[in-house]
Amino acid sequence: MISLKKLVIGPLMAAVLVAGCSSAATPSPIPPAAPPVTAAPAVSNAPAAGGATVMASGAVVVAGSNNMTLYQFSSDVADNGKSACTGGCITKWPALTVAAGTTPTAGTGVTGKLATITRADDGTLQVTYNGLPLYFYSGDKAPGDTNGNYPNWTPAKP
Repeated sequence: MISLKKLVIGPLMAAVLVAGCSSAATPSPIPPAAPPVTAAPAVSNAPAAGGATVMASGAVVVAGSNNMTLYQFSSDVADNGKSACTGGCITKWPALTVAAGTTPTAGTGVTGKLATITRADDGTLQVTYNGLPLYFYSGDKAPGDTNGNYPNWTPAKP
């Protein structure tokens, strides 16, 4: 024998399920769309097309092609024509380079001397500022980031 409880609760539960699945049910609010995600500027040691423009942005020097902060390494020796950052170091600290036959250009706020050196590890032309090689930091994801301000590494100053 079926109990009165099963006779009442069974159809009641079915009605609730049907009402919850029907199109007449009140829709839940749709959350607003999230803003589109844009990729952070790529930090690369690929040569800048047509030469690099180096400019000041506040208290740091940046690469004009992507406005990313440029760094100097305390192990580099000014005007010796060499970079002390090689191997795994250059992976984490990609060099600012220019294509062969091009030269870097001083942009707004940069008063120091720009030149290039030939990297011993791959033969690319690395940009120097006041005789010291310039690098990006792979952990910087957006213009203005200075995540590479570590011991022995400092943002280049105008």
